[in-house]
Amino acid sequence: MKKLILFTIISMTVIGCTSKNPFFTEYENEYGIPPFDKIKTEHYMPAFKEGIKQQQAEYDVIANNEEAPDFDNTILALELSGKLLHKVAAVFFNLYSADTNENLDKIANEVSPLLSEHGDNLYLNEKIFARIKNLHENSAELNLNEEQERILDKYYKDFMRSGADLNDNDKAKLREINKELSQAQLNFGQNLLADNNAYQRFVADKEELAGLPESVIQAAAEAAKEAGQEGKWLFVTSKASFIPVLQYGENRQLRKDLLLAWANRGDNDNANDNKKTIATILKLRLEKAKLLGFETSADFILDDTMAKNSKKVYEFLATVWTPALNQAKKEAAELQKLMDAEGKGEKLEAWDWWYYAEKLRKAKYDLDEEALRPYFKMENVRQGVFDLAGKLWGLQFNALSDYPKYHPDMEAFKVTNADGSLVGVLLTDYYPRAGKRAGAWMDELSTQHVENGKNIRPVIINVGNFTKSTSDKPSLLNMDEVETLFHEFGHALHGLLSQVTYKSLAGTSVVRDFVELPSQIMENWCFEPQVIKTYAKHYQTGEIMPDNLIEKIQNAGTFNQGFVMTELLSAAILDMDYHTIKDIDNLDVNAFEKASMERMGMIPEIIVRYRSTNFNHIFGGGYAAGYYSYTWAEVLDADAFQAFKETGDIYNQSVAEAYRKNILEKGDSKDAMSLYLDFRGKEPNPEALFKRRGFIK
Repeated sequence: MKKLILFTIISMTVIGCTSKNPFFTEYENEYGIPPFDKIKTEHYMPAFKEGIKQQQAEYDVIANNEEAPDFDNTILALELSGKLLHKVAAVFFNLYSADTNENLDKIANEVSPLLSEHGDNLYLNEKIFARIKNLHENSAELNLNEEQERILDKYYKDFMRSGADLNDNDKAKLREINKELSQAQLNFGQNLLADNNAYQRFVADKEELAGLPESVIQAAAEAAKEAGQEGKWLFVTSKASFIPVLQYGENRQLRKDLLLAWANRGDNDNANDNKKTIATILKLRLEKAKLLGFETSADFILDDTMAKNSKKVYEFLATVWTPALNQAKKEAAELQKLMDAEGKGEKLEAWDWWYYAEKLRKAKYDLDEEALRPYFKMENVRQGVFDLAGKLWGLQFNALSDYPKYHPDMEAFKVTNADGSLVGVLLTDYYPRAGKRAGAWMDELSTQHVENGKNIRPVIINVGNFTKSTSDKPSLLNMDEVETLFHEFGHALHGLLSQVTYKSLAGTSVVRDFVELPSQIMENWCFEPQVIKTYAKHYQTGEIMPDNLIEKIQNAGTFNQGFVMTELLSAAILDMDYHTIKDIDNLDVNAFEKASMERMGMIPEIIVRYRSTNFNHIFGGGYAAGYYSYTWAEVLDADAFQAFKETGDIYNQSVAEAYRKNILEKGDSKDAMSLYLDFRGKEPNPEALFKRRGFIK
């Protein structure tokens, strides 16, 4: 360890003296927020290369240590290695998702194979693995605490799953697969973003906008003006742009054009087409799984989850798919009746569902979702979730005025406990732009851990694509965006409240089918009457949402849930179907997707949430054979929220404290189900989910 520390100090001193690269110095602000205002494109590659070089030198010290392996000189040394590399990677990959450009694309393409090779240099290092294996086999004699045992076991499994036990020939094959796979996954995301940005639907005749709220029309006019076509209206494939058209647009052709543009991203037989890329990704994943002793990609991926195998996932999905599909069929029949009453002789299609569902919502519940927007000013909703965290855990959020930004849309908040102690920093970046990928997410710019006795507090960011403000209106969210803001804030809490020793166990570093629990449970609070009254204030008058509107939201709580669940679950089943393939040769992506939909009995009136060519979660992100996790975690979150409901107090302090101590603070320091049992005292019951969705009374 002395050699390791000495090397790091010397290396950093030399670099700091000879370069103005901000990655090579300590961040100057007290919270560890990256100096976005000083970081330039040319800084990334030198920092990546030096970071790789430094960490490799640290690996060499560990591998060549002549002392017998112990926890400190092996596991702790690995945990403390790579500070510079972690630093630059955290900033780069956040920016690459949130505010990319051609230059960052080039860097991503250049650094991706370097990082893949660097990872293999660790996990295929025989000397380091021998030390870890020795510790793992003799762990009973090491007098380790629970967290140390957990991280030792995690390192051992990670090495095994990364091919550490393979022969030299197979290790060489695995290196090549990993290199090609990282590039193919990168290509998928780049193609999708390019196709997303390429689509523009200009409307020249205002009559085509009949039925649309004036705020939507105004936003489209301003978007067209920015695109150099003043006097027209522009719609794109961001949800904030096209979903209101699906909900309110009377022009059926415009609805069809926009929904199909969204659904067909990556499937336009152009330079951005993703069908061949998907086949390449699946082929490489299957080769990797077989090389590591598994029959399918899903078997390999799921071996390190709560579910453990594809059989259990399929069984789980079947239990929720049947009631969801049955409910969706009933909903489709109701919508068809509405269409029939208009006397046009039209059959319900996917681009009609949102429009007629909105009509039915008004008829059944007298609830116009657009009428709710004035009460959902983004800043008020965000303050609402801050206040909720204050009532549950005593957290305080104070806006920072002087901090570095990578985009003007960013905001920053210092987060403290009730006693004033620092929890961390939360950054937000909520609005769409050309360089931002679709969706919403949480990321860590620095991760909580303990080093030299000091508890390093995290810097967390929430990123979204919410409805932007216009020239005369602030950002006014729809109900889905309100839920999304609460959801991503739940992920942020998981990162912020982490209280573990080791970075690899911190915050969201949990198994994938557990990670959505802290996010999804927050959605349970957002439309509870007690909570909604804290943030739903009319942006012009400040009036709190009236009780009759809140009651309508409550009454409509189970409305359209067959559609919601069927759309989601069909994507999860498609994901599993892809990753249980045993032969990729001659894969026709569209034919496979069509056959998958037919097998599950998908009704044509609903399009799967993500078609294959734009399913970035599984082909560009980290949810391969894991999209089921959202529904798996929904069973957990519905059951967990019941712990509050059962007390009759959704702010119950003892339940909130138990949830914080056993879930939010623990990260991956313990088996996921054990954490849940520590909190709840029993395994989750799916009945709570079925009741919430309205599938059972």
